[in-house]
Amino acid sequence: MDLRHFLMCLSLCTAFALSKPTEKKDRVHHEPQLSDKVHNDAQSFDYDHDAFLGAEEAKTFDQLTPEESKERLGKIVSKIDGDKDGFVTVDELKDWIKFAQKRWIYEDVERQWKGHDLNEDGLVSWEEYKNATYGYVLDDPDPDDGFNYKQMMVRDERRFKMADRDGDLIATKEEFTAFLHPEEYDYMKDIVVQETMEDIDKNADGFIDLEEYIGDMYSHDGNADEPEWVKTEREQFVEFRDKNRDGKMDKEETKDWILPSDYDHAEAEARHLVYESDQNKDGKLTKEEIVDKYDLFVGSQATDFGEALVRHDEF
Repeated sequence: MDLRHFLMCLSLCTAFALSKPTEKKDRVHHEPQLSDKVHNDAQSFDYDHDAFLGAEEAKTFDQLTPEESKERLGKIVSKIDGDKDGFVTVDELKDWIKFAQKRWIYEDVERQWKGHDLNEDGLVSWEEYKNATYGYVLDDPDPDDGFNYKQMMVRDERRFKMADRDGDLIATKEEFTAFLHPEEYDYMKDIVVQETMEDIDKNADGFIDLEEYIGDMYSHDGNADEPEWVKTEREQFVEFRDKNRDGKMDKEETKDWILPSDYDHAEAEARHLVYESDQNKDGKLTKEEIVDKYDLFVGSQATDFGEALVRHDEF
């Protein structure tokens, strides 16, 4: 068993052991906030820095001189310009912001890739993944901990096949990313819904009824009185989750619940950055236009409205 599954099992056991009856499990996949700063350019560009670079990377630019900051920003612009036409569009900027915000996902994929691309051919086949992850379990069909690893393997294989768009049972890095983080890909959303329903649908009728919905979030554990948030969730189920009022959630209703259509913060920020930097108002940015407004995009020791704030974070 590889580290991913060991930690997954460990975290599940810990959660069951330590969670309190009043704690709420949240299965909804929201788009992450771009920054915990207030977006007010009249006061600072901190929000824009976090949005454009990611909060951790933004801190590193606060240590740079303006010249160093401009040089590094110029290199980033070259990466953002996907079609290499010399311009950065709103869509290219939006894609970059989404990448910057989800850099941890790609770092996770890189870590796992090394442990699963066993023949180092730049691909991960299902056989490689199965052997690296479940080889130990397959040799011991009746593990001491009693956990049903074979059931998990069947579920992983189904998800792997869904992520493998060309059906050759060999994943590229992009397909492997979709396998590990299916909630990030539109074509994987059905499998996210299916797996969620299987977790919650205890009577296996293909639907999630009110008690299954509440039971997934809350255990009475001998408590007669439900917390207020549980009562609110009951109301939410009746009023909003169960759209056709048949007393249960089907696949579409479950999808609307766990994968809501959130406001696209990345697109809004991309449009804001283009508007503020587009000197000739042609709707797209050159490298020069971006570097000229480097304080908006990345900052440095000399920015933050005249205050040379040098942070001493360890990186």
